[in-house]
Order: sequence, then structure tokens, then C-alpha cells
Amino acid sequence: MTQSKRETERKYEPASGGVAGLPDLSGVGPVASVTTAGAEELDAVYHDTVDLRLAGSSVTLRRRTGGPDAGWHLKLPLAGDTREEVWAPLSDHVPGALRELVLSRTRGAELRPVVRVRTTRTVRRLCDADGRVLAELSLDEVRADAAACGGGRAEWGELEVELADGVHAGLLDVVEKKLRKKGIARADSPSKLARALRDTGVGGAAVRLPDAGVVAGSCGAYVLAYLRAQVGTLVALDPAVRRELPDAVHRMRVACRRLRACLRSYRSVLERRVTDPVRAELRWLAGELGAARDQEVLRERVGAALDGLPDDLVLGPVAARLRAWEVSGEVDVRSRTREALGSERYLRLLDALDELVARPPLRAKASGKPARTMARAVLKEYGRLAGRMQEALALPAGRSREAGLHEARKAAKKLRYAAEVARPALGKPVARLGRRAKAVQRLLGEHQDAVVAQDTLRALAVAAHGAGESAFTWGLLHGLERAGAQARRQELPQVWRAASDPALRAPLEH
Repeated sequence: MTQSKRETERKYEPASGGVAGLPDLSGVGPVASVTTAGAEELDAVYHDTVDLRLAGSSVTLRRRTGGPDAGWHLKLPLAGDTREEVWAPLSDHVPGALRELVLSRTRGAELRPVVRVRTTRTVRRLCDADGRVLAELSLDEVRADAAACGGGRAEWGELEVELADGVHAGLLDVVEKKLRKKGIARADSPSKLARALRDTGVGGAAVRLPDAGVVAGSCGAYVLAYLRAQVGTLVALDPAVRRELPDAVHRMRVACRRLRACLRSYRSVLERRVTDPVRAELRWLAGELGAARDQEVLRERVGAALDGLPDDLVLGPVAARLRAWEVSGEVDVRSRTREALGSERYLRLLDALDELVARPPLRAKASGKPARTMARAVLKEYGRLAGRMQEALALPAGRSREAGLHEARKAAKKLRYAAEVARPALGKPVARLGRRAKAVQRLLGEHQDAVVAQDTLRALAVAAHGAGESAFTWGLLHGLERAGAQARRQELPQVWRAASDPALRAPLEH
């Protein structure tokens, strides 16, 4: 059993004089009063791989006793001052559920104790006028010991301000302003673990990736910066996909597509004999994730359309049949996703991506200036899109044209991603072209969703009819999707004219 919450906090150097040196925070923003809680004794043993892979990606895993939330705590980085904390009950070994959530970082390496951190904590609660707790201010006396025999020891003081659930993050800013006036500055370590590793000497074991050997400002530097960002996104999203958080599968699938598109569009920068096998594995992973994403899109789309119908047009047990379809499909796609993320093939892919960005197979053009090479790559993707659009628009109505428009959509996506890679180097001209490509992609995506929904709705209508139920509502929804697809096709010429305007490409052709 696990539970999770988001925590938003900041750490500071302690006030001189301990609690007596803290400013009075009553009246700061919405804070009306400050109450003092009893002292707590906390004892945490942090676990990591021998080369500190978790700490290297700002992830912490600890077994802590004492305090109101004793247990195993896994903290995953989010944006800014916020982290996701996943809790599991106390046990002698790392819980399997938490071990699985860090697999994209550990790659199956053994997790072992690395440092023990004991804390004596004094807590003050910041409350509003109604007595609701807005935040906790904790003054900690910390003692850290390396887990290995002969390891170092360290002691320090620390001040921590953590928001209560649902409190706006702006409270941290007004509290910090008051603390600064008292000379209280931000801590130079982002977490107790980071400081404990540094001060006890354990941190020296962390992995150091080799220099990729690219020239700053070169074409290769821009391509590798994009690849690193997407690889980081892929790894970071893994726990969210395993926990089935909303939109996680979609975002992970997009990261796969961006990586594939970059490796394809910039073959002049990276040797394709090395990158093509990686692209093939990314395609496999995106395909395994695609089943879950397609199910998610259909569920939301059909459910929203059904909710929008008047009650007198919903005939028969429509909601029950839709729910049964959802459940049966979800079981299959969840199993497929879990199997993919638990496979050795997936872990080998992550290793290959790490190797790619650490030791990129650079070609001669990688060291050159980006303008010419990157512009050519973007224009080449535009040419592919133009060809796909011409072919699709010339086809007669029916399945062949629907398939052609789907291929054009994929080409628009590749152009958009190629433009994303080049945007830091080429600026506004390529950004404008990328936005127009995105508009084409979005329109064709809506068209494809309507086409796929029609097939699903027809299958549901057939099943309803076979069970002796009315198929009227399913037919009505099918007709609405068909009309929606037709409307998107009618919009397409205007959207494509805007995207194919020669003025967009002129700055890249010179």
C-alpha cells in the first residue's frame, strides 16, 4: 500500500540564536498566529545505488522512524519548490512498489543504505485567522553518518518552511522576505541528503558522465541539448506512468516521438548507424504506450459526447455499456504498459539513450555553425509534409484519403519537432514555421480522432444491437463524429495555405 502527496518547501540556514532568533511571522500575508508544537526525534536511513543514481537525479528514498509519518518516503522532483512524496509503511526492506518507481533511475541496481540522518525538530505552525494551518516552520538540528564503515560524520542546523496542502505557493515568498530581513538566507543544499552526502564524503562516489565533446554554439550542441532534455523527461515520467497519473502516458509517448523525430531530422549531425537502432526501440516503446493513450482519448471523447446529449436522446443502457467497454479495454492496455516498463528491453533502451547523449556519434557537420545545417533539416521536413499533403488532398473520399491525411499529420509533427530543435539557434523564423506546422498537426489530429471514434462507436452499436438494446444513441454519436471529421476536412485547405506560405520559409532558404 502506498499513498502520495505533494510537498512544497524551502530550506534556509538557521537563525542565530535558534528559535529565539526567528522573526515574528504573525501578520505576514495571511498568517494571523504562530503556535508551537512539541519537539520531534526523527531517524532516517537513506537508500541509493552504490554510484548514487537517485541522488544524481534529485530523488530521495528513505526509511524514517519518528514523527507522524513514519515509514518509507520516496521523493520525486517536480517544478520549482515542489516534490511528489510517495509513502509506504515501515518494513525491513525497500518496498517493491517504491523499488519499481525508481527503476528508470536505478536500472535494477541494488539499493543499499548510504547515509543515516537523525534530526531533532522544533515545529512552529503558521495559522490563518480561522486557525487553519498554512505552513510549518521547522528548526532542525541534524546529525549525519555515512552508512559505510569508516565513513564521515557531520552536524548542522537547518530551517525549513513547508506549505500545507492547498496553500498558494506565494506564501513562501512573503515568508522568505521576512526571513531575509533577519539575515536568514537560503540553504546551499537542496535537501538534507545532498548535504549529508557532501559533508560525510559519500557524494564523491556519484557517477560523472563524460564530456560529450561538442563545441558550444555548434549544431551538435543544440541537437544534444534537445536530446538530453527529452531523455530526462522520459526518465522522469516513468513513475507517473506506473502510477497511472493523468496525461502521463501521453507525455511519455510525446517524449519518445520527439526523440525519434530529432534523430531522424538531424542525421547529418549524428551517425544513423548508431541512432537508427535507438529510433526503432523508441518506436516500439511509443507503440506499447499508444494502446493506453488511444484508450484514454477515446474514453474522454465518447464520454464527453454522451454527456452533451439531451436525456431524451439517450436510449437504452448506454452508460453501462460504455463503462463495460472502458473497463475491458483498460485492463488490457494497463497490462501491456506495465509489461513494457518492466521489461529488460525497456531498460536497455534507457541505457542506450544515456550512452547516446554521453558519447554521441557526431558527424563532421556537428561542429559547424547551426544556421545552414539546421535550416536544411527543417526545410527537408517541410518538403516531406508538402508531398504528403498533396497526395492526401488528391485522393477521393474514403479510407484511402483518411489514411493519407493521417500520414500528413505525422509529417506535420516531424516538422514541428525539427523546428523545436532548431528554435534556440534560428529564432523567430523557424518558430513561426513550427507554430503553423502545429496548427496543421492539431487539425489533422482532431480529424483522426473522429475517424477512430467512428469505428469504436460502430462496434458499440453492433454489440448493443446484438444484445437486443437500442443502437440509436450509438448511431447518433457516430453521425456527430462523422460530421466533425467532415468539418475538419473543410478547414484544412485554409490552415494548410497558412502553413505553406513561401514567406515562412524564405528566411531559412538564404
